[in-house]
Amino acid sequence: METASLFTEMEDANRMSVAPLAVRMRPRALEDIVGQQDAVGAGSWLRSAIENDSLSSVVLFGPAGTGKTSIAHVIANSTQATFVEVSAVGGTVSDLRREISAAQKRLSSRGMRTILFVDEVHRFNRSQQDALLHAVEDRTVVLVGATTENPYFEVNSALLSRSRVVELHSLSDADICSLIDLALTDERGLNSAFAIDDAAKDAITLLAAGDGRTALNTLELASQLALSANKNKATPALITEQMVRSATPHRGLPYDKNKDQHYDIISAFIKSMRGSDPDAALYWLARMIEGGEDPKFIARRIFILAAEDIGNADPQALLIAEAAFRSAEVIGYPECQLILAQAATYMALAPKSNAACGIFDALSEVRKGPLRKVPDYLRDRHRPGSENYGKYKYPHNYPGGWVDQQYLPDGLQRGAFWHPGDRGWEAYRTEATLRDRDITED
Repeated sequence: METASLFTEMEDANRMSVAPLAVRMRPRALEDIVGQQDAVGAGSWLRSAIENDSLSSVVLFGPAGTGKTSIAHVIANSTQATFVEVSAVGGTVSDLRREISAAQKRLSSRGMRTILFVDEVHRFNRSQQDALLHAVEDRTVVLVGATTENPYFEVNSALLSRSRVVELHSLSDADICSLIDLALTDERGLNSAFAIDDAAKDAITLLAAGDGRTALNTLELASQLALSANKNKATPALITEQMVRSATPHRGLPYDKNKDQHYDIISAFIKSMRGSDPDAALYWLARMIEGGEDPKFIARRIFILAAEDIGNADPQALLIAEAAFRSAEVIGYPECQLILAQAATYMALAPKSNAACGIFDALSEVRKGPLRKVPDYLRDRHRPGSENYGKYKYPHNYPGGWVDQQYLPDGLQRGAFWHPGDRGWEAYRTEATLRDRDITED
């Protein structure tokens, strides 16, 4: 038995020697986890459950590189239960049932609990999630699921109701710096063989964008360049900003089309245009373009905003939005990004009015109010008996092209639905119309 353990340790050491830096630096205990104080800090439910070995099923939800797998490995090192991993990508229902069956035997024969770790649990299809449900419900297994997708959208609601969701957040810049410092000195990492200047550390932090795994991968790639450039082998190789930029020339900010980031960023884009901030509108537009968002989706949102938030304060906005949508249809990337940018900044700078939203009050009246008759003198005249409808006053027969006449049905007053703003063309025309009416009435 000791020989088997010795060989296992040797195999693990050999595997670890060639593993990526991010894998070598995975935390082994709760104290090693960087950041995520809300999730695993002192007094948190998850920390107490791990320390007391009383974990119930949990789904860890958060962006890539925030420590979901690391927490799972800490659980594996801390628990007295058997820890089993199942792939949510290549695994089948048969694989899952086999592990559940083995867990049942452990529980019944030895009283040994099984913790089942499923990375990217949202990738399990409906039948796989259903197969897992009963085992989680009767605690044949304790599920530790990890996902970058919102579990309330992607995970079976019955399975979710039997688990606790713990949300992780992107690491702060200070957290990323702590990871870098630890990896530089730890014997599992770069073991003090490298030095790094402040500019290089800042560059890694910027490129990581809150992703710890990305930070460690970038550090490892840059260290390889530093090792090649180091002439004095007696001193630590220096990692410079240029090496970091060469190792990772492109910064990838998170943008998950059709998921949470997608909705958050399009919301920020719309609110920036509505709030008359062209800089913010361009920034969120750039995030969507860089994330590969469909230009027609972006243009549709601009089109809608032109009517909803600008309207007749600047009627030209709708025409510009239409042109942007047309460009997205017939031109596409990369050229249409200029047109989208022009349209977005126009919307941000345009005077605002949401008077067109009066249509919703009108619809509510139509759906919930009483049936209201068309005034007789407004009815169509192409029918027998129309001579008794009363006289319709033709506005063009009166000075100024306007005459006082009731157009709403009985029971509704002018101003019931349309509330003009005090800006732009809408305000100008409202004032002019009222002035003309006063002149005509006088």
